[in-house]
Amino acid sequence: MYVVIAGGGKVGYYLGRSLISEGHEVLILERDKRRADSIAEELGSVVLRGDACEASTLADAGTARADVVVATTGDDEDNLVICQLAKRMFNAGRTIARINNPKNRRIFSTLGVDAAVSSTEIILSQIQQEMPGHALVQLIKLRARDLELLEGIVAPTSPLVGQAVGRLTLPDECAVLLILRRGEAVIPTPQTVVQSGDELVAMCRHASEADLRAMLTA
Repeated sequence: MYVVIAGGGKVGYYLGRSLISEGHEVLILERDKRRADSIAEELGSVVLRGDACEASTLADAGTARADVVVATTGDDEDNLVICQLAKRMFNAGRTIARINNPKNRRIFSTLGVDAAVSSTEIILSQIQQEMPGHALVQLIKLRARDLELLEGIVAPTSPLVGQAVGRLTLPDECAVLLILRRGEAVIPTPQTVVQSGDELVAMCRHASEADLRAMLTA
């Protein structure tokens, strides 16, 4: 697999090093000469000095044959530009962007970025999993755009309590896949009745996440 990494900071450097150790072909794009030289000394000829926001740099990097382009700079706007250029001008296989502000996720998705990764959201998710009774925790964002796997605890006051799964009025494009009840996994059937304290694992569109959270805690 050929991976182009835009940004040779700590994130880009360690990502590149890990991918190289797994046997992948990697090229890191870095515009700062000192940083590019440092990467070359440590990893070899896997770095190209240039601005990844410029089409000429992406062309020199062979972006047209890249399986994945990852934008890891510290600037959300730059990462968006890089991913759009890679997709629209070079038809790169898949684009992944680092985002610093979680609120930018929807913009990235709307503009065609395949995946946006927020370290803020990842850390928050880990904290939430340690908070008893937290309403909804994102387990993973699936490859399909805006599709998420979520886990939430049903509050005693939730309108879901006492309802059969087949009769639940869930937000648009949400589906209950699994119920965790008293340490046991229950594969729900249409007749399975939701109980207070159940942990529901659901597939949901990002746009419906807030509605599902409100339903669990109502």
